[in-house]
Amino acid sequence: IMLHSTLALSLLLIAVTSNLAMAIKKEKRAPQTLSRGWGDEITWVQTYEEGLYQAKKSNKPLMVIHHLEDCQYCQALKKAFAENEEIQEMAQNSFIMLNLMHETTDKNLSPDGQYVPRIMFVDPSLTVRADITGRYSNRLYTYEPQDMMFLIENMKKALRLIQTEL
Repeated sequence: IMLHSTLALSLLLIAVTSNLAMAIKKEKRAPQTLSRGWGDEITWVQTYEEGLYQAKKSNKPLMVIHHLEDCQYCQALKKAFAENEEIQEMAQNSFIMLNLMHETTDKNLSPDGQYVPRIMFVDPSLTVRADITGRYSNRLYTYEPQDMMFLIENMKKALRLIQTEL
C-alpha cells in the first residue's frame, strides 16, 4: 500500500509540474486571443465601436471580418488569409482590423444578408463601403481561399478611396 501511494503522489507531481511548465511556456508568447487565427502579428480591435473610433482617429480604413468557428468556409478563408504575407502586412500597417463571431447592430454591415464569411470595409469617415465587393453576385462580400489576390486588390482600393475622397 505504501508503494502504491508513493507512486500515485509521484505521478501527481509529474502531472502538476508538466502543466506548470506548459503554462510558463505559453506565457512567454503574448497571448493573442483576438486574432482567432486570422493573424497573430496584427493588432485587432475588440468591438465594432472601438474599430470605428480607431479608424476615425488614425485615418485608416476598418476591415471587418464576420466568421464563425464551426463554418468550414470561414476556416479555409482564415487559413489563406493568415498565410498570405501581403495581406498580413497590409492588415498590420494600413488597416484597423476586427474579426467578429457575432453580428453587429449596424445594418450597413449586412447589406445583402448576414452570412459568413463576410469581409467589409468602413472608411475613416465611418462610411461602410458597400461598393467594395468580392467576386460572387449572390454573396457580395464573401471571399474564398483562391480569392486572395482579389481581396488584396480590394484592400488597395479601400486605401485609394481614402486618398481620393477624404
